[in-house]
Amino acid sequence: MKITILGAGVIGVTSAYYLAKAGHEVTVLDRQPGPALETSFANAGEVSFGYCSPWAAPGIPQKALKWIFMEHAPLILRPKLDVPMLSWMLQMLRNCTSERYALNKSRMLRLADYSRLALAEVRAETNVDYDQRMQGTLQLFRTQAQLDASAKDVKALAADGIPFEVLDPAGCIRVEPALAHVREKIVGGLLTPKDETGDCFKFTNLLAEKAVSLGVRFVWGVNIKALDVEGGEVRGVFTDSGLISSDAVVVAMGSYSPLLVKPHGIRLPVYPVKGYSLTIPIVDESRAPESTVMDETYKIAITRLGDRIRVGGMAEISGYTNDLGQARRRTLEHSVTDLFPGGAVSKATFWSGLRPMTPDGTPVIGATKVRNLFLNTGHGTLGWTMSCGSAKVLADIVSGKPADIETRDLAAARYHS
Repeated sequence: MKITILGAGVIGVTSAYYLAKAGHEVTVLDRQPGPALETSFANAGEVSFGYCSPWAAPGIPQKALKWIFMEHAPLILRPKLDVPMLSWMLQMLRNCTSERYALNKSRMLRLADYSRLALAEVRAETNVDYDQRMQGTLQLFRTQAQLDASAKDVKALAADGIPFEVLDPAGCIRVEPALAHVREKIVGGLLTPKDETGDCFKFTNLLAEKAVSLGVRFVWGVNIKALDVEGGEVRGVFTDSGLISSDAVVVAMGSYSPLLVKPHGIRLPVYPVKGYSLTIPIVDESRAPESTVMDETYKIAITRLGDRIRVGGMAEISGYTNDLGQARRRTLEHSVTDLFPGGAVSKATFWSGLRPMTPDGTPVIGATKVRNLFLNTGHGTLGWTMSCGSAKVLADIVSGKPADIETRDLAAARYHS
């Protein structure tokens, strides 16, 4: 088929790669001048197949009330008279039960573990080098209460056969030697050793080059206006350069996806949740992480990317705004300097991006009620983690083939039942 993909972040580019491999004629449209220049540009860098959890969890509403008064809060809420925001928040609250948390986490782990295999497949096929490391994620607990609360995650990991290890402070230092400098701040940790790290921007750009060699055409600097739908079937895309006709369209526009499909009766509860990051040059190897350390207190990931440290996190619900709040920078600096003192934070690059999040944490992948219109969006903080698996699943669905994993509960229809 002749397929048009809307969006050239990591989700759009991986989708293009797998669809081209499946024999389709693929065109990718993006408003930016190149790949991965929005949400995929400077994310946390963790590829978290094991550390993979919904934000909607038991106790989150109560924690959110406490976070309002925290200087370095992991969740920042700027409510406004915005119906999509209020609707999304109410749906998220409904997912904060033990039963729904277990269901959503199991879905996410299924897709994430499949993505682990798909990413390894892509590496083997392309030999792309994106500062990758395969040394796991260490979820670091500063309090006994945090360590005790990890029991529900341990249960889910065990149920899905995901390798893990619960560590005492000495075990944490064995995995991340630089933490020896702050031994007194550590109560324990949860290690998911199959997790990886890597620069999403580098990966996406290199994979885009591989996709071009497979025949994929990228069109840059084009604004997508609307879908061309007639008789319940998509025919193409209206852009500021005119109509681009195609047999099928894949919407991979992150937080902007629901705005495009809403006129066609598709209710897609994806909402932008802003995250922030710092990229810091390493000046002392002995005080830098080996892989990813997830600071559970502030929900901030501190990740090694070659000769840099990427510090990413926080969830700010404030609509489609992409301003750089200095208070958020101070939170990132506080977390990294508290655990890895002696870094060059004054030389850091500060960035923010809009993560496309669903209320249940699970992305939306698959067909819609409009024939030949497909979605691959809503990955939240785990777009980099789930990208290759999501793209492979999508390519199978578009090609009419059975996917390797269960996909019915990933479709948009789960919100309409």
